[in-house]
Amino acid sequence: VQLQASGGGLVQPGGSLRLSCAASGTISYINTMGWYRQAPGKQRDMVATIITGGSTIYADSVKGRFTISRDNAKNTVYLQMNSLKPEDTAVYYCTTVGLRNGLIPFNSWGQGTQVTVSS
Repeated sequence: VQLQASGGGLVQPGGSLRLSCAASGTISYINTMGWYRQAPGKQRDMVATIITGGSTIYADSVKGRFTISRDNAKNTVYLQMNSLKPEDTAVYYCTTVGLRNGLIPFNSWGQGTQVTVSS
């Protein structure tokens, strides 16, 4: 299963960006889709996760500013980022967990997309 992320870029503080990540391959079922981020010199941290059924989990640092959503028909997850701050600058990675080719579990990661918040 491959993930293709897009939507990163340079934005001023207070601005918005929308990330997208589409999963492709012989997918039978997707349980969890989510976003992580990694700033230079720091560990990769969870930003937001959405589970089948629509339940969501957010890191405290993005609550109220970021919204995760998914389109199950398109196997795509989105991250709407509003009120961006310089500390949101990082490489953002999408990830998904599910089943492929019937009952074979998978956990795939996208290639990462750079988000830079700067004036």
